[in-house]
Amino acid sequence: MNFIEGEILYIDKPLTWTSFRLVKVVRAKLRNRLQVKKLKVGHAGTLDPLATGVMVVCTGRKTKEIERLQAGVKGYTATIRLGATTPSFDLETEVDAEYPTDHITEDMVREALKNFVGEIEQIPPNFSAIKVNGKRAYDLARKNVEFELKPRLLVIDSIVLVNYEMPYITISVVCSKGTYIRSLARDIGESLESGGHLTSLVRTRVGDATLEKCLTVDELDDFFEENI
Repeated sequence: MNFIEGEILYIDKPLTWTSFRLVKVVRAKLRNRLQVKKLKVGHAGTLDPLATGVMVVCTGRKTKEIERLQAGVKGYTATIRLGATTPSFDLETEVDAEYPTDHITEDMVREALKNFVGEIEQIPPNFSAIKVNGKRAYDLARKNVEFELKPRLLVIDSIVLVNYEMPYITISVVCSKGTYIRSLARDIGESLESGGHLTSLVRTRVGDATLEKCLTVDELDDFFEENI
């Protein structure tokens, strides 16, 4: 493999790692192996630190394909806790409100999920990397600065209820670029006349890249030794 010329890697991002950290580690390992001072390395789609799963990492000239790769269909497995919300819509922040769940049934959840399939408008989380007047939304949110993000048009191809164990539900989602599963968790909770936030997220697919094809971070050294 020629990592200087350009290669595409599929890596399972560890929990708590930022996407930037993963790219930095890959770049450092490759520069050390190849004995070069500079090497282009980038990723095709950010994953939140509290998410794991498929990261597509490109090197060399393959970084020019990042935009094309980012446009690929995404797949996720998400666990949502109903009956409670957080400002970040996930576990990054503490629960700020609780809601009743006694009225929710499995059939209600299945019916509610149908309303999110197809072309929908979604308001991104304030705790996101979207820029607001040149600043990252999450920086403003952490400083308690008030602002509003506009709804975005996106496509959800399918949502399947994988597990129902109140107050937790697990869903499998296939969707377009730009979908925030954290926002989906919030919206599902609201549609059930309750609340909801994300407690676990695994990206299972980016285009043709699936979790089964991914290397773990621990496997990188051996992989590079065998292929350089």
